[in-house]
Amino acid sequence: NTVPPQVVPGADPSARQLCFAWGPAEVLVCETLFGRAGGSRSRCLFRSPSPSRFCGEGRAGAAARALTGSVAGTGEGAPSSPRVFVVRRDQDIYIHTLRKLFNESHGIFMGLQRSEEELAGKSRKAQLVQVSKNYRSVIRACMEDMHQAAVSTRDPALQGQYSTQVSILSAMELIWNLCEILFVEAAAAGPLLLRLLDWVRLHVCDVDSMVREVLSSESPSKHKLFWNVVDVFVLQGRMDEARHLLSKEASANPTSMNMHKILDDLMKKMPVPSLGNTQTLTELELKWQHWHEECQRYLQDGTFASNPHMESICKILLGDEDAILEKKELMTTWYHFLVTRLLYSHPTVKPLELRFYAQSSMDLFLGGESSPEPLDMILMAAFEFEMHQVIKECSIVLSNWWFVAHLTDLLDHCKLLQSHNLYFGSNMREFLLLEYASGLFSHHSLWQLGVDYFDHCPEYGRVYLELHIERIPLSTEQKALKVLRICEQRQMHEQVRSICKIMAMKALRNNRLGSALSWSIRAKDAAFATLISDRFLKDYCERGCFSDLDLIDNLGPSMLLSDRLTFLGKYREFHRLYGEQRFPEAARLLLTLMTAHIAPCSFWMTLLTDALPLLEQKEVIFSAEQTYELMRCLEDLTAGNPDKQKFQDDDVETTKVEMLRLALARNLARVIVKEGTVEGS
Repeated sequence: NTVPPQVVPGADPSARQLCFAWGPAEVLVCETLFGRAGGSRSRCLFRSPSPSRFCGEGRAGAAARALTGSVAGTGEGAPSSPRVFVVRRDQDIYIHTLRKLFNESHGIFMGLQRSEEELAGKSRKAQLVQVSKNYRSVIRACMEDMHQAAVSTRDPALQGQYSTQVSILSAMELIWNLCEILFVEAAAAGPLLLRLLDWVRLHVCDVDSMVREVLSSESPSKHKLFWNVVDVFVLQGRMDEARHLLSKEASANPTSMNMHKILDDLMKKMPVPSLGNTQTLTELELKWQHWHEECQRYLQDGTFASNPHMESICKILLGDEDAILEKKELMTTWYHFLVTRLLYSHPTVKPLELRFYAQSSMDLFLGGESSPEPLDMILMAAFEFEMHQVIKECSIVLSNWWFVAHLTDLLDHCKLLQSHNLYFGSNMREFLLLEYASGLFSHHSLWQLGVDYFDHCPEYGRVYLELHIERIPLSTEQKALKVLRICEQRQMHEQVRSICKIMAMKALRNNRLGSALSWSIRAKDAAFATLISDRFLKDYCERGCFSDLDLIDNLGPSMLLSDRLTFLGKYREFHRLYGEQRFPEAARLLLTLMTAHIAPCSFWMTLLTDALPLLEQKEVIFSAEQTYELMRCLEDLTAGNPDKQKFQDDDVETTKVEMLRLALARNLARVIVKEGTVEGS
């Protein structure tokens, strides 16, 4: 359908404007042009599928994120052609390198839905944590593929696109990992800090190249970045690696051996939480307090005064915020500063206390020099345990619905979103899954994944699926069968009929009568089956033979769909009996087709003509009664024909009638003689 363009409401008619047209998964936008008289005139009519029945604000907002290529238009009164923009709702769906993300996460999603009732308690939590890790592994694998693509391409535009996607995927994994620690695993005080340390080590990797450079040098302790690497290890709580590097420094400087030994001993004795239940929080706090006092004593005694680097490390071990902030360039982010600060000041921090430390850490780290980025606000919302705010911010910032849909589904399975319903009925999980699946349906092959997502939206999923599946282009018969199978499995009878009718009409237009008949039978469309049966009969009259014999011979009970289809099937059976020389059965069937009035009147002459060879057989086939029936049918045909005069003027038809009358008369005479002979004997 052609959707007429609309001018943006409230626009100034004396200025250049935008006009737009809605499609099921995109908006077409162009500028208006001006006629010579000075009035504005829209220069484009958009060829677009019929408008979506459920376009909402959320979708329009998503569409506005991706403005893609342009098509030139032409017209009168225009010095130059306007550009037509296609504004897509989810541009990432079309990025080939993200296919792995969509395909593999679909399998994880389906596994999570199937396993919902299988486990409970601790086993269930462990299962949900594993599902979360599976999602993260898919993100990381996709990120690595994208990075490889960015390195291998020579096109600067593509390289920039890939690099942007790597940054987005990296941010997605960072946020997801934090949500996994705080919400899914719900780590308690003690193990919480260990999880946050792992989180920082995994995602703050800007220093990795510096570490490699120092460690690969001939004399690491002499390298100019040596102390930076030691500081990095200490800031990330990687004590064993820091002690290993310091041992190299001690070997190179025997005079400071005692100082190195004391610092090494302090780092070795530092109490850290354990993942097992080997110690209580109270025991950990007592050990940490004694260790902290020992560090304080050495610092006050001036043990490290002769070595500023070691003194700085000792201050960090004491949790001195100024000393830690001096290493801002090595930490690079405020959340790295937060975790380092917690490690050396509050190792038994409780989950609900994180919000206070997170906010103060961000304020101290940024120091008013810069404002928080969107990623900072998302992470802050997570530290504040504002799950809905995390989802909201991610929906605004990220370029597709994949992240929020799958994260929300996982959190919903953790029973963390049960109380949050949206004002229009559906809960947040379902709303986001519907948005994501709707985007998949705009892709030529990913729509198949969208079907399963709709299946697991109990309130509106079926309605969305019915509306979207009607808009899938049925470009090939194989694709149509795939769509049909999906509809049949879900008892979507109206859509089944619609698809079959569309395919039947396509086949009919291409003169593929067998395929058209097959689709009309699947649609159970009696009227269309009648139409195609008439085409078969017309073709037979013109060519003298049937096409698609296999289909007609195997109609079975399907021929009862319409009288005309029944006639077609039975008429083909007559030809088969005649070919097998089963003349008496063929004659009875032919007469039945004539007298049951299921044959179209226009076909009676053909049927009577088919009787001629049977009438001329050496053996008498038709009985007297059957012959009289044939005579009556012939007279009804000639007397009841509305074009009787035209019929009489047609030499061919007149000859046929005369031949039939002669053959019927001769057959009747033969029958009478035969029957009289039989009675006489």
